[in-house]
Amino acid sequence: MPWKECGAMEERMRFIVDWERLGLPFQELCERYGISRPTGYKWVERFAEEGAAGLAERSRRPRHSPQATAQDIVAGIVEARRRHPTWGGKKIARLCEDRMPDRTLPHPSTVDDILRRNGLTRMRTRRRRPGHPGRPITRPKAPNDLWAADFKGEFRMGDGPYCYPLTITDQYSRYLLACKGLVSTSRKGVVPVFDQLFREYGLPKAIRTDNGSPFASCGLARLSKLSVWWIKLGIHPELIEPGCPSQNGAHERMHKTLKAEATRPPRKNMRSQQARFDEFREEYNFERPHESLGQELPSTLYDFCGRPYGGKVSRPEYPGHYEVRLVSGGHSIRWKRRPINVGSVLIGEYVGLEEVADGVWGLYFYNYLLGHLDERTGQIEEMPTGMHREDRSRYHVRGNPQSKGYR
Repeated sequence: MPWKECGAMEERMRFIVDWERLGLPFQELCERYGISRPTGYKWVERFAEEGAAGLAERSRRPRHSPQATAQDIVAGIVEARRRHPTWGGKKIARLCEDRMPDRTLPHPSTVDDILRRNGLTRMRTRRRRPGHPGRPITRPKAPNDLWAADFKGEFRMGDGPYCYPLTITDQYSRYLLACKGLVSTSRKGVVPVFDQLFREYGLPKAIRTDNGSPFASCGLARLSKLSVWWIKLGIHPELIEPGCPSQNGAHERMHKTLKAEATRPPRKNMRSQQARFDEFREEYNFERPHESLGQELPSTLYDFCGRPYGGKVSRPEYPGHYEVRLVSGGHSIRWKRRPINVGSVLIGEYVGLEEVADGVWGLYFYNYLLGHLDERTGQIEEMPTGMHREDRSRYHVRGNPQSKGYR
């Protein structure tokens, strides 16, 4: 049988004992232990020279390395680093060239390795990159299936302050639901706009946005306070990929028209600018034919009967086999006597956990699968953002290969 990793010394000693006592042919003895004859002779010779100590594993490091950096050069590099503790390999290599012009000096990357081996550098902590769902896949088949929201680029008005136009459209009919000039992109100004739209037009099934504030964040599943509110209302927050505005192309095309017709030149103040936005919205919905709609008007295709909205949200209802946890003020839940960080935007909310494999739990907020918790490591492996509970079968238990762990 081959050597066992957990007891190689014992196996080698048994081999020596059998060789001395049994008197078997050497080839047969080697076959019994699953080793080659040269390996068998090697251990016999080492035992004869050093006894049992010769059967211990030896270092495989070469005794001589012609390409190794000379010790005096290593000492010079270490001394230079101690004199200049903030310098990196490139600067130290350049300094050594000036001091030792007649020597063959190592590459800056080798200098970094030397500094690392001597404990003179510290590994930089890499910032966790939030997961992302990838290209959005929702295709609206009726009004209020999918809304799109974004901030058209800010511009300065005549009296000095900036205007940040928040635009919201229905992606099936291209109906411009809102074009509101705000003083910033903060959630404080955005929430009242959506609250009014939900009361007037009902709740959509999904809202597509980019990854900027206040629509998304760098937290778990890119949730923000705004998207948490949407989820609690039964709305699916859908994000385009970073740097890919074409994935919200219909909305961006509307911005081009808005910029040309309602912001050039900018109006004197916010009041007059909002009046121009209202005029543009009326014309865009009720007078301007749209080529993408076969020259129809958005107002002829939009249905004003969305899901009713009463201004209140209900607590999440998780299936009976779920473990339910409250997110504390410390951004975490208690799991197996240890805190698990799930982000500040979920403070005060209840999340559900469903066991999907041995020691692996799916983490849900309402119907949204946020990631998989490995109870052995205490890490949450993020899943595609905003995945609905019914969509989880499309993905492996441990998530996609590009997902990142979230502590």
